[in-house]
Formats: sequence, C-alpha cells, structure tokens
Amino acid sequence: QGRILEKTGLCSQITFGRYVRQGRKLGLDPKLFIQDLQFNEVPVRVYQPKATSDGPRRGILFFHGGGWVFGSLDTYEKVCRYLSRESDSVVVSVQYRLAPEHKYPAAYEDCLNATQHFLQHLEHYGVDPARVIVCGDSAGGNLAAAVSQTLAGRSDFPRLRAQILIYPGLQALDFNLPSYQQNRGVPLLFRERAAFFALLYLNGDALHMREVLEGSHIPPDLRLKYRKWVSPDNIPEEFKVRGVKPLGPTDFIAEVYETVKRFCEPNLCPLLAEDSVVHQLPESFILTCEYDVLRDDGLLYKKRLEDNGVRVTWYHLEDGFHGIISLYDYCGFSFPSGKRGLDSVVNFLKSL
Repeated sequence: QGRILEKTGLCSQITFGRYVRQGRKLGLDPKLFIQDLQFNEVPVRVYQPKATSDGPRRGILFFHGGGWVFGSLDTYEKVCRYLSRESDSVVVSVQYRLAPEHKYPAAYEDCLNATQHFLQHLEHYGVDPARVIVCGDSAGGNLAAAVSQTLAGRSDFPRLRAQILIYPGLQALDFNLPSYQQNRGVPLLFRERAAFFALLYLNGDALHMREVLEGSHIPPDLRLKYRKWVSPDNIPEEFKVRGVKPLGPTDFIAEVYETVKRFCEPNLCPLLAEDSVVHQLPESFILTCEYDVLRDDGLLYKKRLEDNGVRVTWYHLEDGFHGIISLYDYCGFSFPSGKRGLDSVVNFLKSL
C-alpha cells in the first residue's frame, strides 16, 4: 500500500500537506498555563486559565479536523487558546494518530483513551465531573460523536455533559446527498476529497474511490436498512433548492463492499448507531455550513438526535464553508463567519 501511495504521489502530497498545515509555534499566553502531556500514551496539550476560579471549571476534550490525515496540536493552537480563554474552561487538545500510516480505529481509540484518562483524573485539573464536553471539527467532529456514543451507556465514568460537533463527517454510505451535489467543487473540501479521506482512514489507500462515490459499495438490503437515517427525505426542503437531482440506483459491487464494509460500524460512521445508543447521548451542539459537502451529515444527525429526545442546539452559517473555524486568525486573516461560528460554540459552552 505504501508503494501505491508513492506511485500516485500521495505520500509526498500528504507530507507536503502536513507541512503546509502545521501551524506556527506561538509564544506564551499571558492568560493560560499550557503544557504538553501524555494521557494513556496519547500526546495531548492542556490549556488551563491562570485566573483563580470560584469552583471547578468546565473541561473540554478537543479533537482536531483534517480528514484523519492532517492536523496537529499546533494547527489548532489558536482555536484551543480561544476556547479556553473565552469560555474559562480547561481544554485538552488530543494528538491522535493519523492515517494512512495508522488506519481506523487508531484515531478513534486514541481519542477514547485520552478521554477516559481525563475523566479519571478530573480533580487534578480542577475540572467539574458534571461538566465535561467532547468537541471536534470535521474529522474531529466524527471522533467526538464516536467517543460520545461509546461512553453514553457507561456507568464507570462521569457522564459527558455535552458534545459539540462542528461540521462533522458522520457517514460514508451516500456521497450523493444534496449537499454533496451542491458543493462538490467548493473549497476547502471537495466531494472527491471527502471520499478519499474516508478511505485513507479506513484502509490506508483510496483504491475504490470511484465506486464509493457512485454508491456501488453498499448492498441494496443495507441501503434499505439505513434509508430511515441516511436519506435526502430527512433533509428539510429549503436545503434542496440549489441544483439537486435524484439519482438512480447504481450496480452493487460485492468485492468493493468486502473492502469497505466497516463503513457500517458506528465508531467510523456515527450516523448509523442504533436508536438505543442515540437516545442516551448528552445535550448536543451541531454547527453546519451552507457551502459544505458535509452539511447534510450534520442535518441528518440533528434529526436523529431530536427524534430520540436529545436536546440539540443548531447553528447554521449561511455564508460558511467547510474548514472555516480552523482558519480563525490564520496567518493574520480571519473570516467574520468563522469568528461567529467560534463564538456560537463559546456561547453554548457558557450555557452549560
């Protein structure tokens, strides 16, 4: 597989992409203690407000975006500092292992292990066990949703207070939902790239990208089973006014399904979790962007949560595109709607 990546130039592409995205080292922050630690052998960066507090603070586990392939503690340094300062919370940013070197479930397991370690040592960080939140953007939103589902039924850890999912990717069954059709060529995440990243995370290669994009990778009986959750019918009509066409069924290819059948696991595609899990989930915040292929993943999950009696705060950036939060104060420029999105997260945190 390494050879395939080399031949297609992917390895060098990924190395270059990581270099470009690595973020600059920032100086000290006058308002925060920042330290690099390991939680269950997973590298983390902990941000603690210096100001004295009346009581224990909120704790936030932050999982960064980047398609499970890119992103680091440094890339999200400004975002995590902002969240910690503005919401007066302890933030733990998690450096999970990246694909394609580390395939699924490595990233999920790292996020879960770091979260469990933190939940067992909250006192040490002055964190209130009743106010721990998981948060992530894009692939990090996927990981936050998966960790939240895993911990939902557990009585041996403090119950999570909330999950914050910022334009999360939550399914790999249907890359032709309305938002995928409408925003197929909108930066920063093209339709092809979304499938490419999902396959790199799953298998370490993107060999069957074309079939996955067409939908040939899911058997008709499973497609039918999941239709109640993954379907354009569950998306409000106002999101379908921009060029959407119903697509006919494609031929199922069994050998492709054999290589991607783990796409049906909720730890990889949280939108496919059973109702018995979904109804145990904590209060949720979902941010979606209009110009984002992943918009409908967020909308579909919002409906699932609400149908299961989970309280959802939804914030939609009408002028937003995928990745806009990670561009907050990036190389000195920032998008007003990205700042609005980040502030909506801070306001939600303050309400907990």
